[in-house]
Amino acid sequence: MSQVPDAPLRRSDERTALAVVTSAFADDPVERWLYPDESYQREFPRFVRALGGKAIAANTAWCSDDEAAVAMWLPPGVTADDETIVDVLTATVAVAKHEDMDAALEQMGRAHPNDPHWYLAWLAVERGAQGRGLGADLLTRCLAVVDASHQGAYLETPNPRTVPFYERHGFAKVGNTHGGSCPPITFMHRPPR
Repeated sequence: MSQVPDAPLRRSDERTALAVVTSAFADDPVERWLYPDESYQREFPRFVRALGGKAIAANTAWCSDDEAAVAMWLPPGVTADDETIVDVLTATVAVAKHEDMDAALEQMGRAHPNDPHWYLAWLAVERGAQGRGLGADLLTRCLAVVDASHQGAYLETPNPRTVPFYERHGFAKVGNTHGGSCPPITFMHRPPR
């Protein structure tokens, strides 16, 4: 195991990365609230790309050696394209959920730090490979890059089961979304090392 991730994913690897994230989040409470039916397989990858796609262009998306785990980080100075994210969600999520979805997005936007930081858009392990430590190994290797920059890290996790996992890696809860029918999303920060 190397101390830092191997070479970053290339644009040609995007399809694999989207497939891994889609597989990993198939039972996630928030993602399945957004896409509760067969639309998940069709529409969720568009959301994944909108939120984390800039990580590939920034050379800050990595995968495990077997390509079963993916981490898509936005480094300091690179931000997600909020307009595209809203456009994708508005076009692909049922209209009846828009009010609660918009409220959650607004809460997420208000909570997102303004100081330079690394943003973990996606950390995912293919469903069939979960539980083998691939995500922990990849996250540890990525955090070595983050720590070398002396910047903090931030993420939002839509699954309460992952909060203890991130806490073991130095993240602390700093808030969460609340209200409406959308399941809560937890905000987590890791101070600079």
